[in-house]
Amino acid sequence: MSGPARPLGRVVMVVPTYNERDNLAWLVGRLRAAVPDVDVLVVDDGSPDGTGAVADGLAADDPQVLALHRSAKAGLGAAYLHGFRVALEAGYDVVGEMDADGSHQPEQLPLLLAALADADLVIGSRWVPGGTVVNWPWTRRMLSLGGNLYARTLLGIPVRDVTAGYRLFRRSALERIDLDTVRSAGYIFQTDLAFRTLRAGLRVVEVPIEFVERVRGESKMSRDVALESLRRITVWGLEERGRRLRDVVWRR
Repeated sequence: MSGPARPLGRVVMVVPTYNERDNLAWLVGRLRAAVPDVDVLVVDDGSPDGTGAVADGLAADDPQVLALHRSAKAGLGAAYLHGFRVALEAGYDVVGEMDADGSHQPEQLPLLLAALADADLVIGSRWVPGGTVVNWPWTRRMLSLGGNLYARTLLGIPVRDVTAGYRLFRRSALERIDLDTVRSAGYIFQTDLAFRTLRAGLRVVEVPIEFVERVRGESKMSRDVALESLRRITVWGLEERGRRLRDVVWRR
């Protein structure tokens, strides 16, 4: 049962980049047009293709766009953590995530913002009723569905798209889950933060979105990344089951 709607306050979308020169200006332009009140924080991991210079140009032309530069590629989670800390220090009340390649459509962001009225974390989900994926082969669909089912079952959480990267966090949620203890650097970061949010007793809501596979540039997902994510989820799942078993024993 949801409580009364809470105001959102200042909102910023954190957009990590690595070799997204051909997509960044296009994505930021769409985002600024779709939700003019929302700011954009680009976090570039030292892209050799000149993405950082594109980000600087966007920031110079628009006071609602900020560009951050990291010296080297250190993983998606590390880039998001850097952006989150900067956003919190700047006083933002809502901190969001989205990819730079256009897979997460800025035009759907108002749906996520509306759902945050009575939530602590909103996830733009591909795998709830109404959610869709465009331009994925069946093998990629099965991999994502299977990975999410595995994570959901092993961790004992209700989120259907725990690996999704289109999200909005309330400031209070990020402060509650203690970002200083997060060590997830790659794509497993998404699962980690959703799991932490639920374990903290906070409200997570999934909103159906249309996910569109990138049309320019190369995906950063690889077989090794997927296998590492499954390994980490297995460890967390076993630890969580052990914790629950100890709780049952101690209550007897």
